[in-house]
Amino acid sequence: MDIFKAHLDKFITVSDDEFTSIISFFQILETEKKENIMLEGEICKFKYFVLEGCLRKFFVNEKGVEQTTEFAIENWWLADTFAYERQEKSNFNIQSVERSRLLIIDLHSQELLLEKHPIMERYFRMIYQRAYAAAEKRIRYIYEMTKEEYYVHFSTLYPWFIQRIPQYLIASFLGFTPEYLSEIRAKLRS
Repeated sequence: MDIFKAHLDKFITVSDDEFTSIISFFQILETEKKENIMLEGEICKFKYFVLEGCLRKFFVNEKGVEQTTEFAIENWWLADTFAYERQEKSNFNIQSVERSRLLIIDLHSQELLLEKHPIMERYFRMIYQRAYAAAEKRIRYIYEMTKEEYYVHFSTLYPWFIQRIPQYLIASFLGFTPEYLSEIRAKLRS
């Protein structure tokens, strides 16, 4: 739990006693590589914080192709936020890319946590602000950059993703086919 405590410390200040209480609202979930932890059409029951490993959120388009919309590595959160907060069926799947160790919290536990520890409201607000800002930037990059520029930008900004995540998933996230990503990579090597 030191990982989560260190993460919280970047945003808020809580004592060790407060942290002990905060962490009691969470459960630990361990997953295997490629394990589906939420499927499209299911109620989004949990919000996931990655202690170790990597998750992805994706949907299957009308052509039957998986389209990855988000990744989460250590110290990142992942959920279908809209479905989670409304306790509705999700339009996404969430899957482990690697064996993962997660902290999970359901909506009821989160509400109790926020009642008991109002400082966590500030924490979650700050997390959502960062996530929203990142999403805004990504949208702008999609419109302004060529596909090659977008890949170069992504690989420069997140080199650990390029090393860790299978290329077909990187292609899915960037909106490319795996073959097109291979062409871009070959062109950049030459």
